[in-house]
Amino acid sequence: MTGPEVLDVAGSLDRGTFRLDVALRVEPGEVLGVLGPNGAGKTSLLRAVAGLTRLSSGYISLGGLVLDDAEARTFLPPEDRPVGLVFQSYLLFPHLSVLDNVAFAARSHGVRRGPARTHASEWLERLGLASFADRKPHELSGGQAQRVALARTLAAEPRLLLLDEPLSALDARIRLDVRTELRRHLHQFGGPVLIVTHDALEAMVLADRLLVLEDGRVVQQGTPAEVARRPATQYVASLVGLNLYPGTLARHEATVGDVVTLDAGGAVTVRSQPGGADRVLVAIRPSAVAVHTRRPDHASPRNVWAGTVASLEQLADRVRAQVDGVPPALVDLTPAAVAELGLHPGREVWLSVKATEIDVYPETAAV
Repeated sequence: MTGPEVLDVAGSLDRGTFRLDVALRVEPGEVLGVLGPNGAGKTSLLRAVAGLTRLSSGYISLGGLVLDDAEARTFLPPEDRPVGLVFQSYLLFPHLSVLDNVAFAARSHGVRRGPARTHASEWLERLGLASFADRKPHELSGGQAQRVALARTLAAEPRLLLLDEPLSALDARIRLDVRTELRRHLHQFGGPVLIVTHDALEAMVLADRLLVLEDGRVVQQGTPAEVARRPATQYVASLVGLNLYPGTLARHEATVGDVVTLDAGGAVTVRSQPGGADRVLVAIRPSAVAVHTRRPDHASPRNVWAGTVASLEQLADRVRAQVDGVPPALVDLTPAAVAELGLHPGREVWLSVKATEIDVYPETAAV
């Protein structure tokens, strides 16, 4: 690596009726996680940065090196880009040992076998793989194969690192350990890193910053904490497990609070909001919603509405209830509370939430 450099992408990509419009910047040493549903444009973005697809307009640059400039008709082919790409299937050569898989990067650039293997041995040592040097890929665990693929990519000394669903091929039992290890290696890299994933937890743990794509456009970006606290779309809300309702804010006296009329029906009273946009998003944590078998007669919660339990799902140490109502809501309860309340699909209930437990922010603030 010649030195840390910034990745800049600002352009569009047309594929049939689909169009990807994206602008992003990844600083040296920063890990950017790209999230989005299937068909959002994640793979198209990765392919464009890797040089597997040309931009329709705009540019991609890495420091002072232009990788793609549609207007200037500049395009650097993938083999000439200082970019390392780790595929989700790892693509290790089955007939080569671990050592020779990692040495392949140097060998493909004309380095003799001896020096290439010496260089590969150094990378195996760095990633704790020295004891697997003589093994073939079929003799490795999923986590070991993932590290070998990363070592082979880093051995080429790229200035930019791309990872495509890096943990998706791993068994759930070992994913936690490999995720922690991968994070350490990525933050030792020093250059910009782009991780494409559909797994919210993976992105939250590995990335310094998140960028969310939907239908070919950026709908939200920010730190994992910012995105989790204030999701901008229903897709993001579902990833982080929040109830999200777009609506229109009507301002009232401070002693009463303000009211948000929800687009999908119903209304909620929230803490009085400072001046600003009238179009807002209302976010409510499932754990902040209380469930009652009859309408609560106490005056503490300002928001009370009826609903019907649609489903119950065990999530680790809690139960997630989907309650149909106006508005519908996700509610988290303990198994003991489910038993005490006698909850089951079809059970009619009342929901309540305090105004102080509701987060309200402008509809465009998170984009």
